[in-house]
Amino acid sequence: MAEQTTVQIDTTITKQNITSDQEVRWCVGCGDYSILAQMKKTLIDLGLPREKTVFVSGIGCSSRFPYYLDTYGFHTIHGRAPAVATGVKLANPDLSVWVITGDGDGLSIGGNHLLHLFRRNLDINVILFNNQIYGLTKGQYSPTSPVGKVTKSSPYGSLDGPINPISFALGCSATFVARAMDRDPKHLVEMLKRAHAHKGCSFVEVYQNCNIYNDGIYFNLTDPATKSDNVVYLEHNEPLIYGKEKNTGVKLNGFKFEKAELKTEADHEKLFKHDEKNPDPGYAFMLSGLTENPELPTPLGVFRELEQDSFDKMFHQQIEDVKKDKGKGDIKKLLLTGETWTIN
Repeated sequence: MAEQTTVQIDTTITKQNITSDQEVRWCVGCGDYSILAQMKKTLIDLGLPREKTVFVSGIGCSSRFPYYLDTYGFHTIHGRAPAVATGVKLANPDLSVWVITGDGDGLSIGGNHLLHLFRRNLDINVILFNNQIYGLTKGQYSPTSPVGKVTKSSPYGSLDGPINPISFALGCSATFVARAMDRDPKHLVEMLKRAHAHKGCSFVEVYQNCNIYNDGIYFNLTDPATKSDNVVYLEHNEPLIYGKEKNTGVKLNGFKFEKAELKTEADHEKLFKHDEKNPDPGYAFMLSGLTENPELPTPLGVFRELEQDSFDKMFHQQIEDVKKDKGKGDIKKLLLTGETWTIN
């Protein structure tokens, strides 16, 4: 009898074994490199097995993402990543499934698909790269471009009102909604980890610089000289305070957010505290509107996180309940039961 040998396989996740052998083909200096690097760090820190991790993308610069990770992945058709990811998760509920999309792929042709993924609350993580432009097709205005944006497809300025991705997700009843930036790697990793920990559909919008077709759109938020005056970090149960000297805050006056100078202790007491667990979507929706007010800072962090049963959990529970009631199904018996159609 042949002697059996035992082979020890090292399953430790490292930067080397999670990186695929594919050449990265993004433009030099693209913000996508940072997001890819922070995703690798997140997967390594979480120790997610490569065989239990799947990345699904649509079409666009961001959607090349699955090629560059040595996990399972699908590069699908335009805007349809949510549909493919839904099938992957329902058939394999123990997998960690990530949808990688861009502002064009996710909010234009794929807007309808993203809507239903959010409202169903499937346990999937959606990461949307927002560079406010179609980069892969050489610089046309996208659903998140501001009114008046001059591009090759809008030489006299775009006329469309832009989509606010955070407002969109909240309007679709998403249970985890957050924002991060490519040039704030530590915070981005924190948001990716929180998205993974959420049991339900998580959505993270990532501000990403396209240095070829839309360079500098977020520089006022990322430049160290201006960042502290233009960005406020959302912390649960903490007031919104920002500025180089931490002497400015945001207060709520009726249904309107206002800037507040903090000179005394009494001024601090007037600030409201962020509540990411607030079940009323109206609050988070108002907060998402701060990005459209030039007098107020742009929020980064978790806007909303609610606990709700996920679609996949209810889906499998429903199957088990029906089996108990009616027994295990028999597809052959079903197909051979009576005539299914008549041909004249």
